[in-house]
Amino acid sequence: MAAGISAAATTKIIRTGRNPFLGPKPKTAAGSCFLLFSSPNHRRPARILPLRTRTLTICFLTSDKSQDHPTTVEKPEEEEIEQQQQQISAVRVNERIARKKSERSTYLVAAVMSSLGITSMACAAVYYRFYWQMEGGVVPVSEMFGTFALSVGAAVGMEFWARWAHKALWHASLWHMHESHHRPREGPFELNDVFAIINAVPAIGLLSYGFFNKGLFPGLCFGAGLGITVFGMAYMFVHDGLVHRRFPVGPIANVPYFRRVAAAHQIHHSEKFNGVPYGLFLGPKELEEVGGIGELEKEINKRIKMYNSS
Repeated sequence: MAAGISAAATTKIIRTGRNPFLGPKPKTAAGSCFLLFSSPNHRRPARILPLRTRTLTICFLTSDKSQDHPTTVEKPEEEEIEQQQQQISAVRVNERIARKKSERSTYLVAAVMSSLGITSMACAAVYYRFYWQMEGGVVPVSEMFGTFALSVGAAVGMEFWARWAHKALWHASLWHMHESHHRPREGPFELNDVFAIINAVPAIGLLSYGFFNKGLFPGLCFGAGLGITVFGMAYMFVHDGLVHRRFPVGPIANVPYFRRVAAAHQIHHSEKFNGVPYGLFLGPKELEEVGGIGELEKEINKRIKMYNSS
């Protein structure tokens, strides 16, 4: 409650009497009063003396404080801002999770379709190629041996080729394309995926030439194309699926060797040893050569805990 004080000066009229000979009451200014004195001998007229007394009247004016200040309690501005930020953060997290699920589903469909398509075509090509070669009853032993031997050699050789290209090309003159792989991915695909298509071109060419021609040299070309194809499929499942989790890979995540491979490639992305390892399947061996075994074990334990908690 707030109180205001106002003071008003009023005049109090004091009447001492009235002489019947004076006639009616004179009209004077408001607030005037008169004292009538009469002489003892009554010879002189009575003197009229004005007498004014002032009194101070104090008035207390009260006002309701609730009228000046509303009784409704509003939330502090900081609390409202914090709640808004929390709501915005929750919306962004949900959007990011939904986007990641959509991206993984898209890439999974692409990976499965390409894998099934390439695998079925490769198996059919191998079967029909040797079936046609043995139509005359003669088994081309040298050609068959060269095909399988070169397919294994090409698969192993691709690891060394990928290591060299990764260091000398992708992290050098082709960094503007490979950089997308070292940054957060926006969408199901990235510019670095172009390298998979580039490697597929010679594989398709070698397989086609070896499939439609007979002889030792076409058999070797067919084996080289087959080895590149096998390496590409293995690289996709281990690198894209197991390491970067672009799609689920199932039980291969619990295989100790693949777990070491994934941990070694994760260290490559941390750049703790100047980018080593640049290879994939022989990545743990590269780390051992530069003294990174301790860091590799830490990364393996970290991935085990992450896998068990998920």
